[in-house]
Amino acid sequence: MHRGKAILMAGAAIATASAVCAATAGAVVYREIRRRKGKRLAGKVVLITGSSRGLGLAMAEEFGRRGAKLVLTARDPWELERARQSLVERGAVRSAEEVLAIPADLRQVEEAKQVVERATEHFGRVDVLVNNAGVITVGPVENQRIEDFHAVMEANFFTGVHCALSVLPQMLERRSGTIVNIASIGGKIAVPHMLPYTASKFAAVGFSEGLHAELRAKGVHVLTVCPGLMRTGSHVSAQFAGDAEREYRWFSLAANLPGVSTSAACAARRIVRAVAAGETEIAITPQAIVAARLASVAPEAVALAMSMVNRLLPKATTGKGTQRGADVRGMETKPAETVGDAAARRYNQTA
Repeated sequence: MHRGKAILMAGAAIATASAVCAATAGAVVYREIRRRKGKRLAGKVVLITGSSRGLGLAMAEEFGRRGAKLVLTARDPWELERARQSLVERGAVRSAEEVLAIPADLRQVEEAKQVVERATEHFGRVDVLVNNAGVITVGPVENQRIEDFHAVMEANFFTGVHCALSVLPQMLERRSGTIVNIASIGGKIAVPHMLPYTASKFAAVGFSEGLHAELRAKGVHVLTVCPGLMRTGSHVSAQFAGDAEREYRWFSLAANLPGVSTSAACAARRIVRAVAAGETEIAITPQAIVAARLASVAPEAVALAMSMVNRLLPKATTGKGTQRGADVRGMETKPAETVGDAAARRYNQTA
């Protein structure tokens, strides 16, 4: 009897020790895989559009900390220079020489070509293109003008098309390279009061998935990114139509509410890991992941849910144009203001 118990106890001890060893070995292997994937970006040249602020700046910092050389581009030269300086001061790059800032309006195809040419002349090539440039407009469809749809499509869709087609020849020649298209969960689900933005992001998702289908066998990696709400400080730079103060209130609260939104730093880390791992498509935040899945398997239910959400949003107004978020903050809730201001300062949304 005692001998049987002893054998059982010894067997249990051996099993426990084996499990511990296996878990330890697994953790070591996992860390080594992550270390090697991180090293894949060392010395790579990464061109990020819309990188003077927000998620673009957060991604630049993350790529830089992994040893990449950075090319920043945006329309505002002063904002762009502040971003470049912040990366150097935070130690995100080894030296100022590893960050090239090029002011450009990527809505113009010639300027997009020039950015790629200057980046290639300076660093020798472009290994990774991140199409992140874009704008956000919020408001009911009755208050959206045809000019708003054109402007958002130019900023959110055609900037990515211009840059992708400009960098593609050198990537195809090398049979290597990565194109990252930052879309949105709004490119999977039609979010009410964001119709121009949603239309542009649906287009961006289609373009990105089509690129992947055509380029995968040619050595070029394409990653489609569909984030949910992120604390990037972008609410102060977004454009609001209709009852702008009330539109701003709900949007800033949703964009800055912990648990609903994720930090820009977390989103940037997830994107950079996906680039290193060669993933094809990712969603960021649990809500975005669930919503993307539901949109595919239960479109009627999602459409009904979005219609119900729309009923809770502000009504359309007459005689008002669009206004910048920073100018209509009168009704903002204190928690959203506190969290949002911190993100806006951290990611260069305010001077």
